[in-house]
Amino acid sequence: MALNSIEIPMMGTSIRLQIDHPLANQLLEEATRRLKDYERRFNANNNSSDLMAINLNSGKQAIQVDADLFELIDIGKKYSLASSLNLNIAIGPLVKLWHIGFKDAQKPKDQDITRLLPLIKPQDIILDASNHSVFLQHPGMEIDLGGIAKGYFADKIKDFFVESGVSKGLINLGGNVLTIGESLTHENGYWRIGIKKLNRTGGAILGIVEVIDQAVITSGIYERNHVEKGIMYHHLLDSNTGYPINSNIGSITIIADKSITCELWTTILFHHTPQEAMTIVNDVSGIECIIIDLQENIYLSEGIKNRFHQINP
Repeated sequence: MALNSIEIPMMGTSIRLQIDHPLANQLLEEATRRLKDYERRFNANNNSSDLMAINLNSGKQAIQVDADLFELIDIGKKYSLASSLNLNIAIGPLVKLWHIGFKDAQKPKDQDITRLLPLIKPQDIILDASNHSVFLQHPGMEIDLGGIAKGYFADKIKDFFVESGVSKGLINLGGNVLTIGESLTHENGYWRIGIKKLNRTGGAILGIVEVIDQAVITSGIYERNHVEKGIMYHHLLDSNTGYPINSNIGSITIIADKSITCELWTTILFHHTPQEAMTIVNDVSGIECIIIDLQENIYLSEGIKNRFHQINP
């Protein structure tokens, strides 16, 4: 039995949804509509989005938003503070200054980076849960949800599918993969998700991880970068320095029940060495991890060792 599927260009990538259901086409159409709505409202690069309404009113007034956008900002602020800025949703001004991944990417001047550091403090995001309003205390502040939004969207779409009676399916938001139930085609019900090599030429796969009803998300320095005067600058920025994170980690893959959990931890762990990151993951219930360092050494958390299969180089 084959899954019904749809593939659409969206959110700067290719999105693929696959489900098994008698009304699959209608459900896929509704899921697509919801994703387009999320993209419209949560976009930090569109001045007409709900998120940009908050940013454009920084230092001026609080903006009331829908419950889902408020919820994600609330989650992002809590993790930004709890992780000592390893994750930081207030980093928007720095992201736009570097603009890595866009045609106008640049290596900014040191003084321009220093000037923005006071504007990226998540404690200056003021939230009012009584009316779902968000206020950025200082002019020039900007929220950027790019590090966690796709995970949140994927979880919401999975909830919609499951509530509609879908028992098997796959949600792929440009590499952010979330599975529903067991696979129809793979042995023992496992979905087999590929982990790419750091050098992604030709889409070479380093290994396969097996999951059932879980999310698999990989974040790496190869995703978006900018080369200037022979130096490569990646898109994962350090809130303390304003520069790309200095790390020996090339990519991090997190496996968890929720896609947003994966998004949060991929960002948080990049600030550590592979060994430190593995120690943290092995002490946290509900997440597993695959790390590839810049020399393409592979590190596996204890709970994933039997479900990761390296492909011969």
